[in-house]
Amino acid sequence: MILITIVIYLGIIALMIASQWKVFTKAGQPGWACLIPIYNIYVMIQIAKKPGWWLAIILLVPIVNIAFLIMLLNEIAKAFGKDAGFTLGLLFLGIIFWPILAFGDAEYQGTKVVSDDLLDN
Repeated sequence: MILITIVIYLGIIALMIASQWKVFTKAGQPGWACLIPIYNIYVMIQIAKKPGWWLAIILLVPIVNIAFLIMLLNEIAKAFGKDAGFTLGLLFLGIIFWPILAFGDAEYQGTKVVSDDLLDN
């Protein structure tokens, strides 16, 4: 029974690594970055087109980091053309939604950046 549990657990880990690797690759980032702790969060911040200081907030500020992680997942979902419902899926059912994002037909679109010219008017 323990052997079956270990095999299932390792299978889930392999699925999640493969999924994040594929998502990173779709976004034009190195796939191996999903394997490096802390750096993988930085790469997700780049995929979401957020400033690098978000990494400090996510790693160092308790409670607030949860809100920033949710916003980060939302921006990643938007970058692939998904909505807020998909964000909830990534948050609560990541084992299902990361593979959907990775192996489905979602394409990286980036995030829309507001031009400075629009702000001046």
